[in-house]
Amino acid sequence: MEECISVFDMLKIGVGPSSSHTLGPWRAAERFLSELRAEKIVPKVTRIQVDLYGSLSLTGKGHATDLAIMLGLSGQDPEYIPVQNIAGIVETIKSKKEIILGNEINIPFDFLNDIIFNKNFLPFHANGLTFIAFLENSKEYVATFYSIGGGFVVKEERINAKKKIAIKCAFPYPINNAAELLNYAVRENKKISEIVFENEKSMRSETEIHHELMRIWNTMLESMYIGCHSEGILPGGLNVRRRAFDMHQNLIGLAHYDSPKTWLEEIRKTEVKFRQILKWVSCFALAVNEVNAALGRVVTAPTNGSAGVIPAVLMYYAVIENHEAGQKEIKQFLMVASEIGSVFKKGSTISAAMGGCQAEIGVSSAMAAAALCELMGGTPAQVLMAAEIAMEHHLGLTCDPIGGLVQIPCIERNTMGAIKAINAAELALETNPKNAKVPLDKVVDTMWQTAKDMNNKYKETSEGGLAIAVNMADC
Repeated sequence: MEECISVFDMLKIGVGPSSSHTLGPWRAAERFLSELRAEKIVPKVTRIQVDLYGSLSLTGKGHATDLAIMLGLSGQDPEYIPVQNIAGIVETIKSKKEIILGNEINIPFDFLNDIIFNKNFLPFHANGLTFIAFLENSKEYVATFYSIGGGFVVKEERINAKKKIAIKCAFPYPINNAAELLNYAVRENKKISEIVFENEKSMRSETEIHHELMRIWNTMLESMYIGCHSEGILPGGLNVRRRAFDMHQNLIGLAHYDSPKTWLEEIRKTEVKFRQILKWVSCFALAVNEVNAALGRVVTAPTNGSAGVIPAVLMYYAVIENHEAGQKEIKQFLMVASEIGSVFKKGSTISAAMGGCQAEIGVSSAMAAAALCELMGGTPAQVLMAAEIAMEHHLGLTCDPIGGLVQIPCIERNTMGAIKAINAAELALETNPKNAKVPLDKVVDTMWQTAKDMNNKYKETSEGGLAIAVNMADC
């Protein structure tokens, strides 16, 4: 039976810098807490130990995995925690060497010794972590989770990451691949966004769908706004200077505004030439991922490392292509993008630890290309073609972050993914689908095969590529 993935599964609000290495472990800690509560053993916990494996261990410090685990165990929610409070909460845990487990009981917690970085890999997935709760009477409660990309977390019991598990799916249009999606659209004479909307309505009310989609967009808009108005050096030791601020200042000049929404209107008034378009799109993407790198709040789309592509392309449409674009177009864009992301998740992966950066920037570029293509009048077949073109030119892209930080080359890659998405949408709009040679499902399959063939050192381990060619001292 098909796995039903909602728009709000693919597009999640959370804290940076990584969906698989920050948001996923944070959610895993929350799930572990839920299990302890279900077993009614929270009051019996005397100590907790967390073991990180594989990619989570190799790049966990740079991705703030340890901080996310502490925040999750302390009962904080990544979707709503005031990001300005994060540093204080973490520092208190470190200095006092104790944690308020689930915001319920104080237990000893030694930051340096109770989170253990094991470089070996568990067999199921590259991102494994095991929680051990030591209880009274020398008993233990143990659970292993896997962060499989995009903030998705699964338990150890799932035997194979690619095996389709039986989930009772209430979708009127259950979708497992791009061919099925296209068949529904053609048969029902609907846009892809309309097919997605019908599926969402089987799970929640139209009012809730509208509210949540706009909350996602407003988070994206806010992250662009904050990034364009924040100066300084990003944390982590690479001394990477924020660039979106200077680029934004040079583009917008002396405009006056007092909120993200009025800022958007001011941008629409600026002079637009081809070179300015490239700069604006790059500025939007840089802004989001600089916020992400600074442990700010962004939308996983489909991951944190690729969070800048979709907002940048949607802003491009709103400030360059269609000044009248409003909530209708925003929701349409997000629904199409999410469905393309789910096709890649089901048929391949959205985890860089499994597939390299093709699984993050490549997928986000395909999502954005498809969404933009529909908004610009593309048929369902052209929409899928846009996604195919975008991914085709990201195949084989490695994940090799310097210092394990989501900064170099990750931030710039979002600008490249956004520009490629726009180009892919334009190419698809100028192409008759009958002349297409490679269907989207073939590219999804090829991406997965490429992922399996890729050397593990290029899968978010910081043991290959730029990560070893350039060391921290060089930066």
